Amino acid sequence: MEKLKIAGGYPLKGTIKVSGAKNSAVALIPATILAESPVTIEGLPDISDVQTLTDLLEEIGGTVTSRDGEITVDPRNMISMPLPNGKVKKLRASYYLMGAMLGKFKKAVIGLPGGCHLGPRPIDQHIKGFEALGAKVTNEQGAIYLRAEELRGARIYLDVVSVGATINIMLAAVRAKGKTVIENAAKEPEIIDVATLLTNMGANIKGAGTDVIRIEGVEHLSGCRHTIIPDRIEAGTFMILAAAAGEGVLIDNVIPQHLESLTAKLREMGVPVDASDEQIWIGKSGKLKPVDIKTLVYPGFPTDLQQPFTSLLTRAEGTSIVTDTIYSARFKHIDELRRMNANIKVEGRSAIINGPVTLQGAKVKASDLRAGAALVIAGLMAEGITEVTGVEHIDRGYSHLVEKLNGLGATIWREGMSQKEIEHLENS
Repeated sequence: MEKLKIAGGYPLKGTIKVSGAKNSAVALIPATILAESPVTIEGLPDISDVQTLTDLLEEIGGTVTSRDGEITVDPRNMISMPLPNGKVKKLRASYYLMGAMLGKFKKAVIGLPGGCHLGPRPIDQHIKGFEALGAKVTNEQGAIYLRAEELRGARIYLDVVSVGATINIMLAAVRAKGKTVIENAAKEPEIIDVATLLTNMGANIKGAGTDVIRIEGVEHLSGCRHTIIPDRIEAGTFMILAAAAGEGVLIDNVIPQHLESLTAKLREMGVPVDASDEQIWIGKSGKLKPVDIKTLVYPGFPTDLQQPFTSLLTRAEGTSIVTDTIYSARFKHIDELRRMNANIKVEGRSAIINGPVTLQGAKVKASDLRAGAALVIAGLMAEGITEVTGVEHIDRGYSHLVEKLNGLGATIWREGMSQKEIEHLENS
């Protein structure tokens, strides 16, 4: 096991490049199962979630070749092998294997997914969609069993806007007989990315990116080549850390339209932001004004950026309120920021941040992926050395983070943990 150490107070300058979208990658890779010939995906991030999913495809008989952020998946020898345990438990997005394998084989056995612990994130809307398409779904000994004689198109209304359910139903429906309509669908850019891949494979999908998606099922899907979109959450994280500790940072490989809600809040705080076609410039911030944010489904403020943004708000002069309407348990980073001298309290679904404060380096623990990003940003702002454990969470979503930040002038490095430190961490 490793830990990150960050020496705070070094100004960040220069250019940092955004990797491919993690939240697209974890759906695009399972989608390759649906094809009948090889699929190549370019621009994938070098993160552990991608490796876990490619390992799972190999477990069910796929041939995966990868080099320089590009993978080619040959699905021709895949079988509907049960995946009740093992790597499936490592990441929540393993649930996309359900939709893909149901669409391809009309059956699947997938262990209940793992990933970040962010409170209850039920998959009831996924199951509702699969059942509407004609599948029988049961929970047996901690695994989801899906079986269908055939899949038939249906009209499916999602009770809550869910990215995961929208994509999973799309994956199952593209090879169902007849027409499927998904109403109250999520609109995230990653959904458009997955729909683009499926369309390139021969699927008939209309309306991705709107709240009504129409899918006309097809019998066959072929291989293709697809380039993933840039990661808007990684880009947003870089924008926030540039506002927190930068003296002029250019963020490259961005789609600025995907980040308009964050850009608006940074400007409201007084952060200089200049966007062009594929780049965003964050100038040096002076005094920062407090702002209130409320996380909402896209195109609202992303829940995935709430935690990193909270670290920045410790610099603002006054009281800010962060309300997370998506995940009620996404405040586990607050206790860690308090260890670093942050003045924050949690009331229900809101965190109340009083600033400005000078953060102090401390030993802290990343409880999930975006909490880890928040603690890295806090460490860059803090006086002294910050030590972050739980690095495996950060590695799930940020590719070569240490190298990228050091390229801006940060002083951040990895160290192995002693057996005593590992035992203490496991018992804490």
